[in-house]
Formats: sequence, C-alpha cells, structure tokens
Amino acid sequence: MKKIITLVLVSALGGIFTLGAYKLFIEKNKTLVVSTTEAQPTFLPTSSSRNLLYSAEAPDFTGAAENTVNAVVHVKNVTLSSGQMTFQDFFYGRRSQQPQVGTGSGVIINSDGYIITNNHVIKNAQELSVTLNNNKTYKAELIGTDAKTDIALLKIDADEDLPFVTFADSDTAKIGEWVLAVGNPFNLTSTVTAGIISAKSRDLSGASTQSFIQTDAAVNPGNSGGALVNTNGELVGINTAITSQTGSYIGYSFAVPSNIARKVIEDIMEYGNVQNGILGIQGGSLNSAAAEQLEINDTEGVYIDSVVEDSGADKAGLQKGDIIKEIDNKKVSKFSDLTGHLSAKRPNDVVNLKLSRDGEIRTVAVTLARNETYAMPLVGRVKNTNQADLKKYKAKHGVKITQLNDEYAEYWEKNGVTKGCIITTINNEDVHSVEDVQRIFRNRSSYESLRIELINSEGEKERYNFR
Repeated sequence: MKKIITLVLVSALGGIFTLGAYKLFIEKNKTLVVSTTEAQPTFLPTSSSRNLLYSAEAPDFTGAAENTVNAVVHVKNVTLSSGQMTFQDFFYGRRSQQPQVGTGSGVIINSDGYIITNNHVIKNAQELSVTLNNNKTYKAELIGTDAKTDIALLKIDADEDLPFVTFADSDTAKIGEWVLAVGNPFNLTSTVTAGIISAKSRDLSGASTQSFIQTDAAVNPGNSGGALVNTNGELVGINTAITSQTGSYIGYSFAVPSNIARKVIEDIMEYGNVQNGILGIQGGSLNSAAAEQLEINDTEGVYIDSVVEDSGADKAGLQKGDIIKEIDNKKVSKFSDLTGHLSAKRPNDVVNLKLSRDGEIRTVAVTLARNETYAMPLVGRVKNTNQADLKKYKAKHGVKITQLNDEYAEYWEKNGVTKGCIITTINNEDVHSVEDVQRIFRNRSSYESLRIELINSEGEKERYNFR
C-alpha cells in the first residue's frame, strides 16, 4: 500500500512538472510567434515608405548643377541717375549725375563668350561687366536687346573657351517636370534652387503679349537673367520675374521659354533686330462668360474678332467668328498659348491652324508676315499702305488708319477723319511705313508736342497739334 501511494505521488508530481513546463516554455513561445505575426504590418509605415520611395526615385541634380553653375555669370550694370539737387546745381542750372550699380545674372550660350540675360538687367547701362564662376571679370559689350520679350545679348572677349549651356526645346517641357534655377540672388554667387514646372504660357501683363514658364524653384532679386535648366542641364528658360507683395520669393517665379529666347538672340545676331512673324488677327481667349456673350458653345481656344487686312490670316481666308483650337498640333486653350508659339516664329514661316467654324473643324496653313500695324497713340491702329490706298487719296507716302482710338473716335469723326485716311507726316518727318511711326514715337520725348499731318476722307490735308 505504501508503495502504491508513493507511485501515485510520483506520477502526480511528474504530471505537474510536465504541465508546468508546457505552459512555461512551449505555449508561451507559441503565443509570442502569433502576436509578432499579427503586429507585423504587410506594408511599410508612411514615413518609411516616403523615405524609401524618395531615395529610389528622386532625380540626381548634381550633374546638371555642376555643368550649369560654371556657365551662369554675375552681371553688373552701372547707370547714371540724377541725384538730389544742391544749391550750386540750382544756381548754375545743372543736375548732378551719380553712378548707380545694379546686378543680375546671365547665361553663357557658346564658347565664344555670347551671354543671354534680361533686358531690364542691362537697361540704361553706361558700363557693363561680367564675373564668371572662377571670379574672372570682363567688360561686356551690349550686342542687342528686345524689350518686348525682355531679352538682351552681351558679348565678352575671354582668353579661353568658356563653358556654356545648350538649349532645350521648351515646347516639350512638361508640367510637373523637375527644373533648377541657377543665378546670383542678393549678390550671392552660383546659387542653385530646385522645383518643378508649375504651369506654361503664363501672361502677367493681361494683354496676351507674354508666355512665361511658371516654376516654384526659388527665384529672388539678382536671379534675373539666370538659367532655368532641366535635369540634363539644358536651358529651358531665362528667369525673369516673380510675383510677390514683398519683393522676395513667395512661391511663384517666371521664365522666358528657351525657344523664344533662342529665336530672339539668333535674330539679333543675324539681323540686328528681332524679326516678328505676325498672324494678323485680333481676338481673345474663350471662357464660359465669353462663350455666353458670343452665343457659342466653345469655352477653350482663341476667338477671332477681326482679321487684319492683307495679313497672312486674311490671305489664308480666316474669318471673324473662327475659333483657333490648335497651332502646329499644339493645343490652344488661351491667347498666350498662341502668342507664345508665334513668338518663336519669323516672317514667311508657315503655321498650321486647326479652326472651328460653324461647328466644323478645318485645317488652314497661314504664312506669317511682317508686322504692318501699330497702335498709334491718340489716333488708333495704323498699317502700311499699298498703291491703291495712296492713289485713292493722291498721296505719295503715308500709313493708313484702320481703327480709330475709342477715346478720341468722336473727335476724329467730327473732323472728317475716318478709317482709311492717310497719315503722311509726324513731327515734321515724312512717314512711309509703320516702322517709321514706331521709330518716331520711340525717340519722342514725353514732353514733346505731337504734330500730325494727314489726308482726311474729303481728300483734304489737315494738321493737328497735341500738347
């Protein structure tokens, strides 16, 4: 009996030890494995995922930056400004002139030392100098400018071949594409900032005369004239403007597209001035309000309100009411899409337009012409005359009025001046073309009176003097 009780106790103790060991070691370990599996996510946390994704897909800017910084220069512009008059100045009737220094950036575009910058960087310069990234400074010669596109071309004579930036096709640049802005903000040299292309064909003037690339790459005063390049280090645009209430960068900057800048400087180098190819229409962009007013269904494109006489558009058969949808297979949503493309064209270039006319789509080829019209102050729009115009008014030379200034139209009409009349002389200078009119007004002082001689609708010569 005693042996049986001992055997039962040993068996019980063995069972207790076995059960305890199972609970302590085997079952606990099994639970740990299960909990770990459940707690382990099937995807990476957001922060880790972003870091891994960024490191795998973010572009490498180092090559583009290294190539560009050596081709971007610091431009110094010395102008003379009228200082505060002293008693001696007043007594002797003179005005003292003081030098004023402005700075900006520029981009070397070939090894011979040609440099592209903004017109506003070098405007009214008495002396220009350029400092390279290697701290060498050279005197710069102004080759030419174009105020309309805000582009200027400089030249330096270096004793060695210079590093330069090649042009990209800005038409192929895409919204969301990475870009670098390289320049000299706040007199700091060789500063590189990164961003993306935020928009294209931006018009800041409100007059449909501009077509900027918008970027969020940081651009500040001093960046003007600097490079906007893609990740290959190719020139996409020339940094020109910012939108800011403080004068410093707040997220919006704008660049002249490289295709426009390239065309301007090529014209300056070859012709000495810019050759503008004109389509020959007047109109505006469409939206819901404009479509409702015009009683049409289209809300995108450029509506043609009038066609300039004898222009390429006129000869190609474009009509009032046509809606331009595409130019050279590029979509036209607003007027700046159209002007941006045309700014890279020259007279006699042919563009293909896709038009909507009475709901039907048609394609028309238009040969661009030289600018033969000009919005003349006080009078209105004038254009070059042909032999029939001159014969009708028995004039030997002059420009024809095609549209009267709205503000002064009633005054002119009361004096027998209507569309078709010929202006023969401005400020005692004979005019033969629109270029003559532009030159006279460009050189005219704002304090100078305006004297106009014209032939009215009765064939009578009349003179008008505006002060």
